Amino acid sequence: MPLVQTVVEALPRPLREIVIRHSELLKFAIVGATTMVFDLVIFYSLALTVMEQKPTIAKIISGVMATILSYLLNRGWSFKNRGGRRMHHEALLFFGISGIGVLIAATPMWVANNLLNVRAELDSRTALVLMDFVLNYIIGNLAQMAFRFWALRRFAFPEDLRETAPALAGTETPEPTAGRP
Repeated sequence: MPLVQTVVEALPRPLREIVIRHSELLKFAIVGATTMVFDLVIFYSLALTVMEQKPTIAKIISGVMATILSYLLNRGWSFKNRGGRRMHHEALLFFGISGIGVLIAATPMWVANNLLNVRAELDSRTALVLMDFVLNYIIGNLAQMAFRFWALRRFAFPEDLRETAPALAGTETPEPTAGRP
């Protein structure tokens, strides 16, 4: 029995029903947390070294790299029971929606740096790192995550291909082939 299924079955019944009902959202959030850490490492590696004067560009680069990882994880796990489009259409929609999400996530930093000139006012590296974190990974990520979850379910993975009630998280179901090459 897979570990995730064992954990879900060990939950009290009311909580288990909530987890099962919202398993797609929970998986999406876990993928989001994983790719956020990936994004964070790439962003700070760039923003604190070679792109110190270009944090918005560093954020866009880290966002694009995290988006590639996100597609692989979401397609293979979060939305594995969804489809309705040919894979190349699905991927194009995923990356288009995620590209908009990267821009949404970078917007708070762009506004703070270019319209409000906040970066020029900070004299400590610690304050700079904290400001970047709040703008990028709290405000920006929450906004883009809400947009991406809605848009991915609506446009990239529009059809729930499961024939029965939602399976337990981690339960293996045959991969649907309808509409896919």
